[in-house]
Amino acid sequence: MLITSLDSPEKIWPKLLGELQQGVAEASHPFRYLTLATQGLHFPQVRMVVLREITSSLQLVVFTDFRSGKVSELIEKPRASLLFYHPTKKVQVRIKALASVHAGDEFAQGYWRSLAAHNRKEYTSLLAPGTKLNGPEQGTAWNEKENFFTVIAFSPLSIEVLQLSKQGHLRLEFDQASAWQGKWLAP
Repeated sequence: MLITSLDSPEKIWPKLLGELQQGVAEASHPFRYLTLATQGLHFPQVRMVVLREITSSLQLVVFTDFRSGKVSELIEKPRASLLFYHPTKKVQVRIKALASVHAGDEFAQGYWRSLAAHNRKEYTSLLAPGTKLNGPEQGTAWNEKENFFTVIAFSPLSIEVLQLSKQGHLRLEFDQASAWQGKWLAP
């Protein structure tokens, strides 16, 4: 368990941030992979992404290809929901955030320079993600001269924690408007 009914919101906040930071630091941590929901044209769109960093200003950073659907969706409507789940600790974290898309700017270039060469290849595909293929071999063509590397930074507006427990579920919300002061909610 991450939180108990004896914990105060002030005690829970650093535990929560520490757990999110572990998702960045430990490749096997359940918070490493999160579900990202965006507002698509006709339906909400949901997909898994990899948490790459949490900045000092609490931005959650992910990488993607500029041509992916999530980029155009977030440029059009920059509101997103992020969902984390830790199966061992039985805790769910939901984040409502505003997204900023960075492609080719200094923010993105800093991350690009830090990528290992073998990871850079993932952002140099000749074909955009989701392009229909005649066979899987068509999806392995790379353009080493051009990259579509993009960084999406999510600035949280609210972070909700739901602790599942046989003794009774616990739920609380932290929000930017209250300077991240936690409030208990009905589970």
